[in-house]
Amino acid sequence: MTVEDIKKEVLNWAKKIGVSPKEIHFRQMKRKWASCSSRGRLTFDISLLNESAEKRTEIIVHELLHLKYPNHGKMFKLMLRNYINKGL
Repeated sequence: MTVEDIKKEVLNWAKKIGVSPKEIHFRQMKRKWASCSSRGRLTFDISLLNESAEKRTEIIVHELLHLKYPNHGKMFKLMLRNYINKGL
């Protein structure tokens, strides 16, 4: 898996979810898998390259949903479960 492969995954999921990240970056992160800025910048831990497809999907969808839902409220959790479980 390469950075470009994961960027394609992110963009495919973004299209399904109906969001448009402004930037997608990768770097080493010590405390979390990824982050999403209020300006639409997604940053992923470089170690995501070595994770399973299921784990990558969970992390990617989680961060993309923050472009619609900035917190972890009820709607965020509902949408996360729906996208992950149904693979929409």
